This record gives sequence, C-alpha cells and structure tokens, in this order.
Amino acid sequence: MAEKKLGVLIHGAGWVSGEHIKAFNQNPHTEVVAISSRRLESCRKRAEEAGLENIAFYTDYEKALAHEGVDIVSVCTPQQLHPENTIAAAEAGKHIVIEKAVANNPKDMRAMADAVNKAGVKTVVSFVLRWNPLFTTLKSLIADDAIGDVFYTETDYQHDIASWWTGYEEGRTKALGVSAMLVAGCHALDACRWFASKDPNAAAVPVEVFAYSGGYRKGLEVEYDYFANTWKKAPPLEYDDLEVVLIKFSNGALGKVSTNYGCIMPYGFPVEVFGTRGTIKDNRIWSHKFPGQNDWVTIPSIQPVSSDVKHHPFQGEMDHFVECILNDRESHCNLADAVHTHSIVFAALQCYETKQPVKLPLQEMV
Repeated sequence: MAEKKLGVLIHGAGWVSGEHIKAFNQNPHTEVVAISSRRLESCRKRAEEAGLENIAFYTDYEKALAHEGVDIVSVCTPQQLHPENTIAAAEAGKHIVIEKAVANNPKDMRAMADAVNKAGVKTVVSFVLRWNPLFTTLKSLIADDAIGDVFYTETDYQHDIASWWTGYEEGRTKALGVSAMLVAGCHALDACRWFASKDPNAAAVPVEVFAYSGGYRKGLEVEYDYFANTWKKAPPLEYDDLEVVLIKFSNGALGKVSTNYGCIMPYGFPVEVFGTRGTIKDNRIWSHKFPGQNDWVTIPSIQPVSSDVKHHPFQGEMDHFVECILNDRESHCNLADAVHTHSIVFAALQCYETKQPVKLPLQEMV
C-alpha cells in the first residue's frame, strides 16, 4: 500500500508561491491539495502553471485550513500578514513554512513564537540561501575547520529593489515594508549568522547590535532599472535605502552586514568569512588545509547571483522541512532561529533613534 503523502496548503498566490508549489510537487512525500488567495483567479493560475488538477481553491483562509488532508501550510502572503496567517495555522495544528520577513515588529513575532510553541508544530522560515549550493559547501568547510575559528563575517545584499518587483507598492512603505533590511537584507543577516558558527546545524546567536542608515533614495521619485540600464519615474521609498549593521555574537565573532538598494549594478551578494587559519571570499578559499597553495582555490558551484525566485533553492528547503516533519526534529532554520535574525533588524531600527548599541535579546522577546 502506498504511503500517505503529507497534504500542503499554499496560502498566497504571488510570485514566490509558484516555487513552493514546484518544490512540494517534486518531493515524494508531499502533494499540494489546496491553494488559497484573495482572488480565485490567482489560485487557478498557479494550479494551471504547475499542472495541478483536482485541488481545492479558497478565498477564505479559515475554510482552507479546515480542508481535509492539510498537514503543512506554506505562508506566501505579504509580510504584514505573516503573523496572523502563522498563528491561525499553528492553532489549526499545521506545520508551517513561513516566507520572510516573518513579522513587522517584535510584538507580532513574539505572538507567532508563542502560538507555535503552544501548538508543538514544526516550522521553517525561508532563508532559502542556506540551501544554495555554494552556501552548503562553505558551511561544510567551516564546520570541517578549513578556516579555523571564525572571528569576522561580512555579507552584503546589493540590489536596486524597485517597481519592477510585484511587491514594491507595499514593500516600499514604512508601514508595510518597514525597512530595507527587513524586506530583503535579512537574507544577508541570516547568512552572516550562518557562517559565523562552526556548528553544521546552527547559526551564531547575536548579543549586541549597532547600526547606521543613509543612502539617497528615500523620498526620491526616480529609480534605476537595472534590467533596462536606465532611470525612470517611480513611487519613492519611504525609508532609507542603505543600512549598515555591526553585530557581536555570543561566540565572540563579529559581523558586518549591509543592505544597499541604491547600488547602480546588477544583483550582488558578496560573502567574506575570516578565520584563524584561513579565509573565504565568495567562491574562493585560502586554507591551512592546502599548505602548498600559492593562489586562491576556486569552488565551482552555483552562487547567489540572482534575485529571481526561480534561481533560489526552494527544493532543498522543502525537502529538508519534510524530512524534519517525518523524523520529528526541528529545523536549524525554524521560527525560533529566525527570531535572532529579525531581532537584529529591529535592534537596528532602535539604533537609528537612540544612536546607542542595543543588547539582545530584545526586551519584547524576553
């Protein structure tokens, strides 16, 4: 008799949901049984794109959660809706995939964490670059002592987030997007944490944050379009386009992360990791394990060189999460872990107001 598959509800039918559907379709232990969104036509479009038949469509999330056979909910809605969507899924006893950003403030994030803990469900947050082939290689090298003990990590998110993005109208606002670091740069924060730890299944824990913000795009009604390599009129950002964050971790390592929406260039995600016995720069390594090297050793691997969700390794994320559910273990990228990354974002926002370092954990999360 065939093993019963875990049923998946895709909630939200935007850009990223298509990749969630594709990844669950290709996992032998899962099947998408329902899609919910504000508009039925959006649900039908995603189903048709994926070749799905005989699945349910909903515009009522509560009814979707009650659909027979749903074990996993994939939350793909705009970021301001993630708290209420996650809490409802947890209260319904569903395991949850949560797109980043998980919440727009610490209070909502704490409520999500409390609901998940009370329900005892599994979660994974889509800091999907942890499954990028280069990132998995770098993490394994760091865990294998290829560069010794990590003392400094530097990661940067360089991308002109603008009106080409379907979520820009909400994401550009202070009320719904909040900040450049929360909307997109949190990927770089998570990478910094991931590489600052030698533990193969854990990211470093931040204990103190200081940050600056600046740039030039806030309030500017002109943007750069890197697809066309030109400038055009567009709605303005309501927050600073540049943030630079300094982080102290509990293991003694330091980190520096920047989010740069103002860069005039294609997408970039540079990574540098400095250890007591070696160094990593993007896909190049200098290591004590290569005593005869006289040049950088280049790692031939897929790098994080595109913002297109089709380039992101969602298959690895979803396969990992399904394995966690089947084996009753927590993901290294669950909501509890993602709280650390998001707390850095919220601490940076405090720094802009107080001009003082912020200790972690945040008081709202204690």
